[in-house]
Amino acid sequence: MSSPEPRWTLRGPNTGDRAYRVVLTGLALVLPLLILVLFAQLVVSALPAIAKFGPSFLWTSTWDPVAEVYGAAPMIFGTLASSFLALLIAIPLAVGVAIFLTEFAPRWLRQPVAFLVELLAAIPSVVYGLWGIFVLIPFLRAHVVPPLKAVLGWTPFFQGAFYGNSLLAGGIILAIMVVPYIAAVSREVLLAVPSSQREAALAMGATRWEAVRSAVLPYGRAGIIGAIILGLGRSLGETMAVTMVIGNRHDIGLSALQPAYTMAAAIANEFTEATTDMYLSALFEVGLILFIITVAVNALARLLIWRVARGAAVGSRAL
Repeated sequence: MSSPEPRWTLRGPNTGDRAYRVVLTGLALVLPLLILVLFAQLVVSALPAIAKFGPSFLWTSTWDPVAEVYGAAPMIFGTLASSFLALLIAIPLAVGVAIFLTEFAPRWLRQPVAFLVELLAAIPSVVYGLWGIFVLIPFLRAHVVPPLKAVLGWTPFFQGAFYGNSLLAGGIILAIMVVPYIAAVSREVLLAVPSSQREAALAMGATRWEAVRSAVLPYGRAGIIGAIILGLGRSLGETMAVTMVIGNRHDIGLSALQPAYTMAAAIANEFTEATTDMYLSALFEVGLILFIITVAVNALARLLIWRVARGAAVGSRAL
């Protein structure tokens, strides 16, 4: 009886294999360790503010560097409000593009359109900010805000004078910036839906749109939600473009026409001006809050996407 073939593994006596395994393991641990180091640095730097202000830092609105009193509620509100407004605008556009590219677009059109949509993610945020200042804000002032105020001015969301830099402008800029992320991930999720789902619905007499609505979208629902949450994580941490158009006013207001403030914008604007240890510590605590929210949102998004988009890319033929 012949002896079994030896199994070659990276645990063998070969020095090169062992070195290769050590290098790969080290590279795999670098990014998780980097996250832990960033978290530890933020916690250590924010400890003075955490000890002085406690949990009230999250819901108080006073931000007075002279009196050394700090509260991040307007920043947290502005970050969440601008991201929510961005998703409200971006979700129909991004999911619509993903459905069109996977289910209805001719094959010769799919790759060029997908490339152009994803190219939006390559544009620097400062360019979006400049475009927002010189194109978007004048367009909103002349053509969008007057009809909105005429129709919805009775609601608290569209009251007050519109001077340009506002929560509305920041939300629209963010929407444009997150569309390629949501569209790209949603497209991959829809491509991973088995062809049998479509074929079964079509065999039952459903139209192409009915097959998408009743078979494809429910199958990929968790992945699409993950793509949306991934876009939310992207919008939460955006800095430069939002800083340039949102107005940077430390206040809480329900009107989308009024200026607002975000955590990322506050750090970018005020970090070089922080002259006291407590001021720096308060900004580090703002960064810690933003870090925790962003990491949690992205982890949830990745988990949802992983649950769905694990199959081979398929898709359906164009009409």
